[in-house]
This record gives sequence, structure tokens and C-alpha cells, in this order.
Amino acid sequence: MSGFVGVVVSDPSLQGQFTQVELRSFKAKFLSLKRDSGGHVTTKNLPGLMKKLRGLSEVVSEDDIAAFLCEVYPDADQEIEFESFLREYLNLQARVSSDDGASGSKSRPSSFLKSSTTTLIHNPNQAEKSSYVAHINAYLGDDPFLKKYLPIDPAGDDLFNLVKDGVLLCKLINLAVPGTIDERAINKKRILNPWERNENHTLCLNSAKAIGCTVVNLGAQDLVEGRPHLVLGLISQIIKIQLLADLNLKKTPQLVEIFDDSKDIDEVLSLSPEKLLLQWMNYHLRRAGYKKTVSNFSSDVKDGEAYAYLIKALAPEHSSETAFETKDPTVRANMILEQAEKLDCKRYLSPKDITEGSPNLNLAFVAQIFQQRNGLTTDNKQIKLTQSASRDDVILSRDERAFRMWINSLGVTTYVNNVFDDVQNGWVLLEVLDKVLPGSVNWKLATKPPIKMPFRKVENCNQVIDIGKQLKFSVVNLAGNDIVQGNKKLTVALLWQLMRFNILQLLNKLRFHSQGSQGKEITDADILSWANSKVKASRRNSRIESFKDKNISSGIFFLELLSAVQPRVVNWKVVSKGVDDDEKKLNATYIISIARKLGCCVFLLPDDIIEVNQKMILTLTASIMYWSLQKPQQPETSEEPEPSCAASDAASDIASEDSISLVAPSEGEEVNSLPDKSVQHANG
Repeated sequence: MSGFVGVVVSDPSLQGQFTQVELRSFKAKFLSLKRDSGGHVTTKNLPGLMKKLRGLSEVVSEDDIAAFLCEVYPDADQEIEFESFLREYLNLQARVSSDDGASGSKSRPSSFLKSSTTTLIHNPNQAEKSSYVAHINAYLGDDPFLKKYLPIDPAGDDLFNLVKDGVLLCKLINLAVPGTIDERAINKKRILNPWERNENHTLCLNSAKAIGCTVVNLGAQDLVEGRPHLVLGLISQIIKIQLLADLNLKKTPQLVEIFDDSKDIDEVLSLSPEKLLLQWMNYHLRRAGYKKTVSNFSSDVKDGEAYAYLIKALAPEHSSETAFETKDPTVRANMILEQAEKLDCKRYLSPKDITEGSPNLNLAFVAQIFQQRNGLTTDNKQIKLTQSASRDDVILSRDERAFRMWINSLGVTTYVNNVFDDVQNGWVLLEVLDKVLPGSVNWKLATKPPIKMPFRKVENCNQVIDIGKQLKFSVVNLAGNDIVQGNKKLTVALLWQLMRFNILQLLNKLRFHSQGSQGKEITDADILSWANSKVKASRRNSRIESFKDKNISSGIFFLELLSAVQPRVVNWKVVSKGVDDDEKKLNATYIISIARKLGCCVFLLPDDIIEVNQKMILTLTASIMYWSLQKPQQPETSEEPEPSCAASDAASDIASEDSISLVAPSEGEEVNSLPDKSVQHANG
């Protein structure tokens, strides 16, 4: 039976320590070293490779690694196989974590040991799992497709089995940000073959990036395998986005009440949803007489006192003095949840989750209290501050969102909540430049946040502009101080050139695929010509004269282009003619989902297609081109490319011999991996 084969390790427990993305990257580096070393990797030449790996590069030296390996392999010429390399990498990681001072480094390793997607000990958090299952059962229990598989039993592995077909995760994303995925693009048969299942996960991951999830070390194969720690990590992010969806001044303009008049409105608008939730909570706590300030959803709420005061402020009819008088945190936590249950807020945590300070579940709890009763007035006197946006402001807002999602998809260390605010110190821009052009940044001349001295911010931004000049960016009217001062239009112009450079750079790596263009840099005109040629070769008549051609708004050209690069991906039965606004919106939404389903990493919105946003139209076309150039000439019998992202370098260093094999299933081949509840009950 055809399937999806990643890097397979003979020891399942060892394989479970890594994602497929990590395994492919490590395997590529190992094979490269093996070739350079005459076909053999030994203890002697391994330290140089290990020194470059994430989590080790900044905390240990090659000599330290060599000494460590010498303890295990006294013979410096002993040959090391790939699985032994993986084991020693994990052992070295553990050594560094347990003995921080052994290498002489003063800083702890920032490695995947502590990342959100991978840990050495992959034990799923049962409390979080139970809460997420309760959330899924409550919100998706009536879904026409999923209801026959729900409710999920939190005690077993039903959740991890159910996500293997990708439908559940796609539905969760649409819960978090409605309309992100066009459900016409989801493969929703009860029985999916491996090819269709992989498409769903590719659609899911690219859509997750587009709503702000961090999925740098997560691949479709990891979801196909239903890896518990990775699945829970992704579900946690999606649910968090859903619960915090109203924590902004656009959705809840009454939030202006929680800030005093001295607070600059732009500063308020730039706050992350989590920080806004903390601000909202502290606002009500002060009003209720609570003397402390809550700065996190863990240690600051463990004793339950803050919750007692919050309920007193928002629902005094449900509050009781006993919750304040008791000295036992567990007793108080029980009382809090009994009171919260009357507000329908008990779903996400238990008394133990409060007393142990579970950050994810406590954040979810507070977010649900906000949704049920935010305690804000409906006075509209200040609301117009956040609602009177010009057309230019709307376009800037869309651009900001696209650039924010793109930057976060690159895997930079700093998570961007608001582009215009977060790039002002120049550090994020330097991180982006280092991602798209490694080695371009002189970090000795850069200042890392927090930056107190304004001139240091200007220095960072000046280095960004200097690098931009070297890359032949148009920065004639741009100075470092313009970025520091938050000039939105000039910042967008710079970011657009960065994104465009990244896309063209990736395409140029594949330029040998372009007929007659060996050695020639790919240009915007080449991308346009390629798109028109593809559509023409598929015997269709659509054509665009430029990336601002008004005919693009109907969506027909891009649907024909997508069909040209992958004939089976577009279901023409659900495509409209794109004549009126409603039809254009349907087509545009479908285009974006189909592109993501193929593996294109795009961050535009349907309105960008309908209104023909030239910049976003170029990125969409280039992303499709990048995916297509990686695709073999005969997809029915040869390997399908790994889902690509024209705005991410996550897989750029993966060698061709280490790529995933995605073989199209034979006609009629099916695999049933969804456990039908009705069947289970009947058999039980």
C-alpha cells in the first residue's frame, strides 16, 4: 500500500524523541558530513557537526563535545552510525541541562528541550488533554461530519487517533478564526487514503501558521502519526487563539476603559491578547480591593485569592466571604470553581490545576470568564477611537497581519504580536535578515532588547537599512529613525522588500528548473510569464497582464493556475463564475485554502485577491511557482515534494536524499483511520 515514509529509526523510543522535521534535518547534516569524510563518520569528526546543532552551539565548545564523546568512545577513529549520533546528541543535551556549569557557559541552553513543540520527556499533560477534549466535545459535538466520532473519551487515545485524518484540526482552526479554511478544500470522506490525509494536514499546518501558531518543528507526518505531545501543543495554540479572539480593541472596543488617559492609544493597540487579558483582570481586581498585581497565570493565581476577588468584582451575586476566609488553597479553589460554574466557566480546569499553577489552563479559565462576563460598560463615547479607520488604515492593517504571520513563520526567536510596535527597536528586523540571509547581520554591533537608550534602537535600525542597501532595496527615503518612530508606510515598504527578496531567493535556488534561465536571476516578470504559460499549457484561456490586472478579482485565473500545477486539486463543481462580490469572495477563499492544501505558505486574505493587492498577488503566484518547481514531472508515479513555504527557510537545508516520499495512492485505495463512535458503541 502506498504511504508516506519519513526518516525511520529502528528504535521507536529513540524516534519518538524527534519530530520528522528534526530527523530529516539531522539526517541531511549527518549524510553531508559522511560524504565529506570519505564515507565514514567517526568520533573524531563528529564534534564539529554537533557544535552547530541547536541547543549546543552557544553553550558548549568543540573541545567539550570531544571530551564528552571520548568518555563513551575512547577510540577516536570508531565509526558512528546515525542512530548512535542521535543518542549522543540527546545525552549531551541532557548533560548540558543537568550541569549548566560543566561547559563554562553562564547561560542555560535555549534548545528544543524547552521548546513548545519538542521535549526530551514526551509525557502528555493529562489535565490539559482532558480540558482540550472537553473543549472539542463542547464546540464540535454538533458538527455534521464530526458528531458521529464525538464525544471523545479523555482517558484513552481517541483524540490522537481522531486527529490522524486532519479534519478535526482543520475544524478547530475555523473555530479559532472563522473562515480561515474553506471547508470545500478539506477531504472529508469517512475513509481517506494516505494522500488525502496528508493534504488535510498540510492544509492544517499552513492555515495554523496563517492564524499565528508556531509550527516550526512540526510536519504533516508528525500529525499523521498522532504524536501526543505535538498534537497537544498545536491544539493548545489553536484553542488559545480562539479564547483570546475578542481580546482586542476592534472586537471589544470597551477595553479602552481599563486604561487611564495617559496611555497612548497606539501602545494599547499593540498589546498582545494575553497582556490585555492580564490588564483587564488587574483592572477589576483593583476595583474589588485586591492589593497585589497579577503578572502571570501561574504562580500569581495558585492560592486562588485573585480569582475570589475577580468573581466578587464581576459576579457579586455568586461570591461568598468563605472563599476569602479559608486558609486552604484547595478548598478555596473548589469554591471558586463552584462559583464559576454558575457563569459556565468550569470547563477548562480543576482545583488541582489552580493550586499547581497550570499556565495554559488558568489562562483559558480567565479568558472564558472574560467571554461570559467582562464587566465593561457599553458606553460608546471613546469607542470611535478604534472604529474610525480610513481605507489606507484598513490596507495597512491587512499588510501588518500578513507580515506578522510571515515573520513568525520564519521561526525567529522573538514572537511578533504587532509589527509596527515590535520592529521599532530594530532587533526583530535583524533576526528576519539573519533568517533570510544567514551571516548578513553583524551581531557585535547589535543591541538586544530590552533597550533603554534610544540611540541603540537607531543603531539597530541603521544596520537593517545598511544591509537593505547591500541587497539593492529601495531605501532612499528611509532612515533608521523612521522605523524607531513607527512610520508605518515606510516600515511596510521595507518589510515588503524583505518578503519579496526571501521569495525570489528561494525561487532562484530552483532556477535550474526554468527553461533557458540557467544562471539568470528570477524576476517579477518571470513569475508572471510562468503563471500565464502554465495556464495556457493546460488548454485554458485565462491570462493576466500584470499582478494588478483587475481580472484577477474573479479568482478564475488562480483556480486555473492551481488546476494546471495539480489537476485533481480543484473541484470545479464548487467554483463560481466570480461575477458579483459574493461569488468573488467564495472563489478567493477557496483559492487560499487550495494553495495551502498543496503546501504553499501564504498569508494573504480573500480581500487581497478581490481588491487585487499587487504585493500579495505576487507572493501568492510566487508561492505556487515555488511549489510547482519542486514537484516532479509525473506526480502519479514519482515523489511529491514536501509541503513548501515560499516565506520560510525551515526545510532549505534538507538534502534531497533525505526528503519525504509522498507517493500518490492507487485509484480506490483507502484507509479508515477515523473511529466511528456509533460502530464502537455497537461493538461494545
